[in-house]
Amino acid sequence: MDSLGFLIADSARLLRAAFERRIAEAGLGLTPGEARALLNIATVDGSRQLDIAARMGVEPMTLCAYLDKLEALGLVERQQCSADRRVKRINLTKTSDEMIGSIRHELNAILAQATEGLSEENSRILREALAAFNANLQAVTPSVMLQTAFDESR
Repeated sequence: MDSLGFLIADSARLLRAAFERRIAEAGLGLTPGEARALLNIATVDGSRQLDIAARMGVEPMTLCAYLDKLEALGLVERQQCSADRRVKRINLTKTSDEMIGSIRHELNAILAQATEGLSEENSRILREALAAFNANLQAVTPSVMLQTAFDESR
């Protein structure tokens, strides 16, 4: 069946599997989840832990484990929120730039392969259509952030 819903779901599943495989094989010293977390943090640097978890679609405790590793590697810092002492904001460190570049390189290679054979015009139309699709879904479910870091890498 090639309905729009199935095509989008299959594409998302295949993209995630390719990303996970590529990151695991890249020798970056990060798990695919940690790499996704770092890209999400780079997209919205200074966000609250809860917001990052929602954006990624993972439980806060799962994100906490990723952040522990990223912090131990010196790639992120947890900082107290000035407005609410109970809240931690996650910020990139200066040393994270190289790792983020390496992760984006791997992601861009996947996206280049995925869009192979598409004209520049068709690639632009696909990006614009998916951006509108995401915006429409966000308007329907404003409490859930449906975007991923993938939109920032391309």
